Amino acid sequence: MSSARITTFAFSGIAAVPVEVQVQFASGLPNFILVGMADKAVGESRERVRAALSALGLSLPARRLVVNLSPADLIKEGSHYDLPIALAVLAAMELLPAEEFSQFAALGELSLDGAILPVAGVLAAALGASERELGLICPAVQGPEAAWAGQIQVLAAENLIQVMNHFRGTQVLSQPQPPPLVDTGWDGPCLSDVVGQESAKRALEVAAAGNHNLMMVGPPGAGKSMLAARLPGLLPPLTPGQALELSLIHSVAGLLRDGRLLSRPPFREPHHSASQAALVGGGPRARPGEISLAHHGVLFLDEWPEFPRPALEALRQPMETGQAAIARAQAHVTYPARFLCIAAMNPCRCGMLGDAGRECAKAPRCGEEYMSRLSGPLLDRMDIAIEIQPIPASELSRAPRGEPTTVVAARVAAARAFAATREQAPEASLSAPARQLAETAAERLRLSTRGFVRTLRVARSIADLAASPRVERPHVAEALSFRRRH
Repeated sequence: MSSARITTFAFSGIAAVPVEVQVQFASGLPNFILVGMADKAVGESRERVRAALSALGLSLPARRLVVNLSPADLIKEGSHYDLPIALAVLAAMELLPAEEFSQFAALGELSLDGAILPVAGVLAAALGASERELGLICPAVQGPEAAWAGQIQVLAAENLIQVMNHFRGTQVLSQPQPPPLVDTGWDGPCLSDVVGQESAKRALEVAAAGNHNLMMVGPPGAGKSMLAARLPGLLPPLTPGQALELSLIHSVAGLLRDGRLLSRPPFREPHHSASQAALVGGGPRARPGEISLAHHGVLFLDEWPEFPRPALEALRQPMETGQAAIARAQAHVTYPARFLCIAAMNPCRCGMLGDAGRECAKAPRCGEEYMSRLSGPLLDRMDIAIEIQPIPASELSRAPRGEPTTVVAARVAAARAFAATREQAPEASLSAPARQLAETAAERLRLSTRGFVRTLRVARSIADLAASPRVERPHVAEALSFRRRH
């Protein structure tokens, strides 16, 4: 009875950082000492491990037990250290073969009866183990998730007894298989439910074709949320690489269910009371925020000006870089965050600006004050801005149904495929009349350099929808009609 060690992982963003769990029994008064910059959840593992061993009919020897989590200068957070600590203790007690553990990493939370409970980050840990040519011991319900890492041995156990029996040779834990990555198609609301609003539906199509940020302004009940909810259906299914990257983020956040990779672009709609940490990421454990959970998908910000000002301003850099950088005193964590932002807002606080019979006494000043909650640089990052007006009741009952989501999605997919075949940048594919219109409009509308470039990108997406190799004057004109005048 002496010492043992096993590998587990800490998480920095979606990267798995190896941590060696070192266990040693030494002479001295009976004590269970855990060192290595462990947070409260890790420190409490001493009692969970002690109780789990007791449930197996085992007790710790009356000796000094030291558990070191190396490297010691890396903060250890979470309950997934329970299982590797327990396994290393059992190996140090010579109840398990310590030499075999050098070929495995482990993570999982222990219940008091020895059951192994699911934890966040199994997919990231499995990929980290695969890179180091290690197997992985994990909770049984997350075996299929770990199996996505490829050709590594995964021991998915329900409890400590199963792990012990497997290494003793009295039980064989079978290799779990990943569930198939199948796109079942869009099963959300259909675009044909939207009556009228042709210009708004066109804006949705252009936004989906080029991943352009979209802002909708209109009175309450005009259909802004209804339109936003239908945008994800226009986006193509995720590629295998995108599905793996998005699923890694959701795995680290503890949101991946049944071991299935996400195959459809996500749709996240945080409440306007969300904090900066909830929106961008952060908190005590630097968790991914809504913008990272919306990676390769849609982030819908309803009641846009009602969000806290610091949270909105924190969106500016991720909207440009596609990454959310979270700086803490002890660490710097980066999460992917390439999302399509849809923002919806009323024209003023009461929402009735422009309706002479219903607007408040502060009009039009109330609209200016309401819009002033949004900074110019933030508004400049919205590629498309449209006004939504409610459809009269008399037209709702008579207007024909619009195109279904599947038809518009097919056009978006064709535009994206067309865009993938060209190599020219938007500025290089402009016809002479289109260039002249773009430059004249940029001067008259006083567009910023960012606004000018984003307008050309929208025009390029409009040309892609028309399968046009060049951006023509009508494409630029339509893109300019979508640009908000500040």
